Amino acid sequence: MQKNKLFIPVLTLLIGSYVSAQKKYTLQECVELAVEKNISIKQSQLDVQNAEITKSDAFGNFLPNINASASHSWNVGLNQNITTGILENTTTQFTSMGGSLNVDVFKGFQNVNQMYRANLNLLAQQYKLADMTDDIMLFVANAYLQVMFNRELYQVQQQQIQITKTDLERTQAQIDAGVLVANEIYELEANLATQEQELIRLENTLRLSKISLAQQLLITDYENFDIATEDFEVPFSEILSKNPKEIFEKSMTFRNDIKLSETNIAIAEKDLAIAKGTLQPSLRAFYSYSTRISYSDRLIAGDGFTESPIGYVGETGQIVNTLRPNTKVIGPKSFQDQFSLNEGQNYGLSLSIPIFNRNTASNQVKRSKVNLLRNENLLEQQKLELETAVNQAYNDTRGAFTFYEAAQKTAYAREQAFLVAQNRYENGVLNTFDFVQSKQRYETALSDEIRAKYDYIFKLKVLEFYFGVPIEMN
Repeated sequence: MQKNKLFIPVLTLLIGSYVSAQKKYTLQECVELAVEKNISIKQSQLDVQNAEITKSDAFGNFLPNINASASHSWNVGLNQNITTGILENTTTQFTSMGGSLNVDVFKGFQNVNQMYRANLNLLAQQYKLADMTDDIMLFVANAYLQVMFNRELYQVQQQQIQITKTDLERTQAQIDAGVLVANEIYELEANLATQEQELIRLENTLRLSKISLAQQLLITDYENFDIATEDFEVPFSEILSKNPKEIFEKSMTFRNDIKLSETNIAIAEKDLAIAKGTLQPSLRAFYSYSTRISYSDRLIAGDGFTESPIGYVGETGQIVNTLRPNTKVIGPKSFQDQFSLNEGQNYGLSLSIPIFNRNTASNQVKRSKVNLLRNENLLEQQKLELETAVNQAYNDTRGAFTFYEAAQKTAYAREQAFLVAQNRYENGVLNTFDFVQSKQRYETALSDEIRAKYDYIFKLKVLEFYFGVPIEMN
């Protein structure tokens, strides 16, 4: 019974590992995984979060600045007793507290422009993230198609080897029957060895392309990583019925890199407005409140009066006395009483007018103008590069499609020629050398067709990408 308890979880673990090992990723899964795990995208997502914090800072400029303060101090040593007026070693204590509030009334519209700029910066970071995501998706799609291409070449080579082995067995049987001489088999054996060498090379190429794709997805289990089998026909895309100008104009409406450049221009314009705002007067309102608490004893009037001299008469020398009220020492007033009695308030407006600041503000305005011109030039340059890229992608796609059609025709013709040669070879009309040559030409045509197919598919995806078509395999 104890063995069964141990066997069940072990079996479950083994089954789970097997299922995990059999996972085959589709293109959509690869793209989603790359977007989820890519470190550059994660960094860009942090930039978006930082832009949101900056936006919160800009909103805070419209709110009042409120602060509170409190302190308690001990004064130890030789000091004048505030009760008796005598110098003595004593310790006195004081508590003070207060609060202040200030708010910008007018600041040359800098706060308003800062808020606009923060919104634009957040939008720019979102465009940057989307543009980076598009690039990653295209990059992963290319790597995915490369694996499909290498796998199809490998499978075709396996099929050709099997055909060669069948021909080799048939030839050996004819030699054993005396229909063919022994040296007829050498050409087939050499061809089989060459094909097996090519199969090893294609297997290594396929493995490396899988590793490359897995690394882009941050998957380290290279041995068990594989992509799904996605069989599809290669269509003639409707996008080729459009001209490059239409594709370019459409791409201008949604391309994130173009939107990012346009947003950067708007940010530069707000930077210029903010810089100009520093040349204008600023008005600030302020208010403060404070109070003070003392813990020292105090003198108050007591009962009765005491006669004390205040001078004398010059002619007679008679002393002049006055009556002074008696005083007595009592403790400090209560905290609540002192809090209200010692309170004070301060409020008003503060106007600041910039006159001369060593050209700092005016130079910042000039820098902002230069930066605005730089961003405008970058946008124009990006438009030119996009138009060039669209034209190049359009021509490449049309050329790749034409080449693929030609490769299909060539492969079909080579296949028919091979079938004829195979029939003639089996009937003893064609020698082994010519038969192998025909077979090799057919294999080369098949490889060229596969290469042309995937070259067309990727270039078509790039062109569709410029037109806003999602990257999918269908």
